[in-house]
Amino acid sequence: MMMLSCGALLVTFMLSVVTGFLNPDDNNVPEEWLLLHVVQGHIGAGNYSYLRLNHDGRIVLHMQSLKGDADLYVSDKTLRPSFDTYQLQSVTCGQDVVVVPGEFARPVGIGIYGHPSHKESEFEMRVFYDQTVPQDPFEKGSYASEDVQKQKKSPHAAEQDFQEEESVLWTILIGLLKIILEILF
Repeated sequence: MMMLSCGALLVTFMLSVVTGFLNPDDNNVPEEWLLLHVVQGHIGAGNYSYLRLNHDGRIVLHMQSLKGDADLYVSDKTLRPSFDTYQLQSVTCGQDVVVVPGEFARPVGIGIYGHPSHKESEFEMRVFYDQTVPQDPFEKGSYASEDVQKQKKSPHAAEQDFQEEESVLWTILIGLLKIILEILF
């Protein structure tokens, strides 16, 4: 009799574990995460829906494909990330999770892609703010170091540097040719 009740308890435990994996719920998220927004939508096969994230700090995107297969692409370089242009991605069949670092420049582009294996995909995305990461109160409004300022040069500055190097190279090359021509003639 004792063996039968232990077996029943084991079966009940296994069913609860399996049910938890098959139907993930938000009870698994830490208490410190603050739910900011819930987005629900439909997306056709091979199409994108785009969202913009403006909230500062570390953000966790939990997306569940309710029907079909929706994939998640994230970037702070473009507001229209795709499977060709992204910095973070999650492309699973089911639950997709992406952690957007607080260091990403805002606004952050979020692309939701309807995988072509399904005519239509339905998704629900929950956007959480991770309060466990301490914010530096002096970060905003502080002065950047010289190294950081050098890294933040405009794209034209890199092009100018290249042109200057190219100009110096041509000057040296022409000087060498003049010397060779003087020696030969």
